[in-house]
Formats: sequence, structure tokens, C-alpha cells
Amino acid sequence: MNFIKLLFIRKEAYFFISLFVLFASCSKHKTNSDAKAAFREMEDLYRSDLTTCIAALDRLINSQSAAEIKEHYRMARMYFKYAEPVLSFTDQENYRYLNQPNILKVEEEDFTDIKIKEPSGFQVLEELIWADSFDVAEISRHAGQVSNRLKLIRQNTNLKPYKPYHFLWMLRNEINRIALTGITGFDSPVLENSLQESGWAYQRLIKYLSFFKKEFKDPALYIAWHAQLKEAQLDLAGEFNAFNRYAFIKNHTHAQLALWVKTKEDWGVTFPFTLAIRHDATSLFSSNTFNLEYFDDLQTGGISAGKVLLGKKLFNDPSLSASGKISCASCHQEALAFTDGKKISDGQLRNSPTLSYAGLQRGFFYDKRTGSLEGQIVSVVNNETEFHSNLEAMTETVKQQPDYQQAFATIYKKEITDAAIRNAIASYIRSLAPFNSKFDRNINGLEQSLSPSEIKGFNLFTGKAKCATCHFAPVFNGTVPPEFAETELELLGVPAANDTANAQIDPDLGRYNLYQTEVRKFFFKTPTVRNSALTAPYMHNGVYSSLEEVMDFYNRGGGAGIGIVLEHQTLPPDALLLNKQEIQDIIAFLHTLSDKAPLETPDQVKLASFQEE
Repeated sequence: MNFIKLLFIRKEAYFFISLFVLFASCSKHKTNSDAKAAFREMEDLYRSDLTTCIAALDRLINSQSAAEIKEHYRMARMYFKYAEPVLSFTDQENYRYLNQPNILKVEEEDFTDIKIKEPSGFQVLEELIWADSFDVAEISRHAGQVSNRLKLIRQNTNLKPYKPYHFLWMLRNEINRIALTGITGFDSPVLENSLQESGWAYQRLIKYLSFFKKEFKDPALYIAWHAQLKEAQLDLAGEFNAFNRYAFIKNHTHAQLALWVKTKEDWGVTFPFTLAIRHDATSLFSSNTFNLEYFDDLQTGGISAGKVLLGKKLFNDPSLSASGKISCASCHQEALAFTDGKKISDGQLRNSPTLSYAGLQRGFFYDKRTGSLEGQIVSVVNNETEFHSNLEAMTETVKQQPDYQQAFATIYKKEITDAAIRNAIASYIRSLAPFNSKFDRNINGLEQSLSPSEIKGFNLFTGKAKCATCHFAPVFNGTVPPEFAETELELLGVPAANDTANAQIDPDLGRYNLYQTEVRKFFFKTPTVRNSALTAPYMHNGVYSSLEEVMDFYNRGGGAGIGIVLEHQTLPPDALLLNKQEIQDIIAFLHTLSDKAPLETPDQVKLASFQEE
């Protein structure tokens, strides 16, 4: 081939390559431009919603009649819900302030840094406006605080730095928020207007998604989204107590999560880090739902099959205690969902809590005195009524055993340390979240075996009975969705004995013992009710021996309903007015939360099966 012809071919090749790069660059530029335009439209609508909300609040402040105040509140609340998808994602702290429950907010960093904050926001306003006594001045004061906060938010709004993955995160957050707190009545405690409010949020999601229509490579995917969101919005037009939350989550929330995963792939989006919910999760009730590392404050590198097997061996090994007779399993027996079936555990002050799903929470022990599972293990080892040992002695015991030497060398690539021992045990505990109960299998469409009573029980639990406003799905503990960044403490007014005629508060002061904060007396962490059919007796002091007794306590309004007067009780003091059949339906639902089968027994754990992960 002569030189001139070769040069011509090369020039032609370079031309087509350059043309391809140019087109690719233009396409990328166009995609970026489309996304920026979408965020501009979203910001304009968001600002408009904030402005309308503020105007309604300002009219409320200047009103005197109850009818006008209620009208302006409803208008402000509607536009707050329109703004919620963006506000809750871009400014979580201010969103929580504006939508917090009407209870004192206590922040305890240490003995010298304890903050007690008066609640304010829409929930406080709602309770004030629909209270038996109408205090115009107090209503105006709180409305002014909300208005001023919203004005600052509007002034500081800037969505220019946001990218398409931010929008997808925001979209999923709101879908999950609606399913897990919106339709439960969590933030509409008096009016129970949660369904309509959730419909308003969906209305904005539909509009926001339309701004990003050009991001879809597959037009059919956008059409599917629009149809699904619209259908969900229409299905929310029901009565609060009669609403079928089970069907809504199964048919809408999970369908939307599946569309979200497809959209992530269609847009070619990558995320800089993971959140509580995995990016491939298509269900809220699956072992694939949660990113366990998100709940690991120590960032220990995640869990592996090897760590779990090693942790289980250590969990069941009594040689870790000074007496050589007590292991973790002594008080946390697998057959009892990792409790011990005793009212008060031997030598302890409180009932043994389940370790099922314990890794999916923020804070450990009933009083949340430690922030990690690894930290909890330190307390157990040092406690003279438990292991009665210390970390150094425990580590030396483990080092003396050849099987452990081999396992730690394989899995941790270093000598045995107390940190590695604790991490292995914690990894095992984190693995105890199978999400394979009868309820999970049904809501995921794997079987159709729930009875009408069990489905009604779930709907009551997440509706009329208000259980899910403290025991949040899907873990049914106190870890607040959709961010899962905080596990709540509550004051229920648990009595010392099962006596409704002459009830006295149990003397255990709970969280108060840590910092002596007066308003924290008798506060305890909200545990999971998963596997609760197996974990009797109940409450921190084991006062109730059956789920029927527990339901009776809640149905009366907690401590307040049996004559225990506590100023800061967080459980609503009003009777739930559940009839006998409704109580039985809720208990039937609770039984469906028992996991399908126990994990393997300790003698099946073979160190030789450990594999490097």
C-alpha cells in the first residue's frame, strides 16, 4: 500500500473517531444541560410552594377566629407537604424541626452538654389549633416560628450543584417516607389527614419526575413511572382507619422501588456512597433491603460469611467469661429469638432484649448507653454480674486456642485483638436479620398465606392503633425511617406490676441514670416487635407475660390509662378504643413476624469451614 493511500485512510479514521468523540461530548453536554434545566424547574416550583406556605402561615398569625386559623393551617400544611420531597432531602435538620412531634427534644452529648428544646412545627400547631382550649397567642407564636424558619430555608435554597443521582435519592426517600411514616399517621396526630397529605406529596413527585423526562433513554419506563405514581395517589383517597396499607405497600411502594432500580440503570447513574437502603433494593421487607455497614458507626469493613461463623462460635463460647460457664447465648437463646424467657435475667436489672435485628438500630441496651454493638460487648465483658472479666483476659483466652488462631489469621489477617473478637461477635449479631417471616414472604409476593385477620392486624398496627408511629416498619423498632439515623427513646409509663387498679411506675429510671436529666426519667429505647411471639415476658421489667396484656396496656393509653401520671409521657394518653377482635387481629399479625426457621445450632459451626472473603 503506497504512502499517500495509507495517509488518506488514517486521516479518514481520525475524522470518524473525532466525529464520534464530538457526538459523545455533545450528547453528554446535552444530558448535563437537561439535568440542570430540570433542577431549575424543580427549584422554581419548590420556592413557589414555600412562598405559598409562608403566606398562609402569615395570614394565620394575623387571624383571630378559629375557623380562619384552621383554614389557613390546612392551606399551609398542604403546601408544606408539596415541598416535603425536596425539603426533607436537602435540609433534613430543618425538616425534622418543622415536622417534629409535640414532645421535648433532648440532646445529651455528655454531662456538660445537655440541651432541652421546646418542640415547634406543624405537629405542635395541629395539636394547639384542635385542642379543647384555644390559645390564639400560643398558636400565633408557633406559627411565627415556623414561618420564619421557612423564610430562611427559601432564602438559602440552591439546587444548582445537584446531579441526577441526587434526584433519584430524593425520589426514593419520599416513596419510603410515605410508606413508612406518611400513611401511618406519624405526623398528623390529631386530624389523621395522612392519606390526603401523602397524596399531595405524590402529586409533587409526579411533577418533579416530568422535569426529568429527557433523562430517560427508555420512554416506556417514564410512562410506567407516571402511571404508577398516579395510581398510588388515587388509591390514597380513602378513610384513615379503613385504608389497606398492606396492599398499598405491596402493590405501589414495592412496584416503585423496582422502577427505581430500573431507572438507575437506564440513566447510567452511579452513587458516591451508599445509604441505609441498598441501591438494588426492590422491597422494604427483605434481607436485601438494608446496607448493614450504614449502621456500623465504627466502619469496621462490613461483615462476611467468615466473620459471621467465627462470631457465632465466640457468641456461644463460655470460656470468654471468667467463670467459664457463661456465654452470650446464656441470656440470648436462639430458640427464644435470642432472649432467655425470664422476667429479669439472672443477676441483672432488666429483661433480656432480643438480638434479632439488633444491628438495624442506633444505640444499644434499653437506655442507649452505647453507640455500637462492639461497645455493648465491652460492657458485657466488664460487668461483674455477666462475664466478670476484662478485654485483656478475654483476648488471652482466645489466643490460647489453636482453632481461633487459624480462624483469625484467615479472616482478619492479623493477630487476635479484643477489637477483632468484638467485631466478629458483632458481625454475627448483625447477621440476625433474615426478613423471612410469614409476613415478609407474603408482602414480597412469595406466597399468599396471610389470613384476613392477619392482614387487618397489620393495617391496624400501622393505622388506628398507632403502633407503627413508634415501632416503625420494616424493622418495627424505634429507628426512624427513611434515613434510619436515629433510634428513639420513649416514656410509656410501664408499671412495676401488672395491676390496673393501683398501678405504680416501675422504679427503674432508665435513661435518666446516664446523665441525670430530669425530663428523661423512665425513658427506654423502643425495641423491635419482630419475633415478639417468642420473646415473652415483655417490657424492660418483664411485667407482662402475654401479648394480650401488652395490648391491654397500650389500649388504655399506657401509664396514663392506669393512673400513672407522668408529665413527659410520650405515648399518647388517650385510649385507642380497640375492640376485642381488633386486638386479636393485631396479635395475629405479630405472630406473622416470627422468622421462618432458627439459624444453625452451635455444634454445626466448624472453624474449618471459614473461607477468606
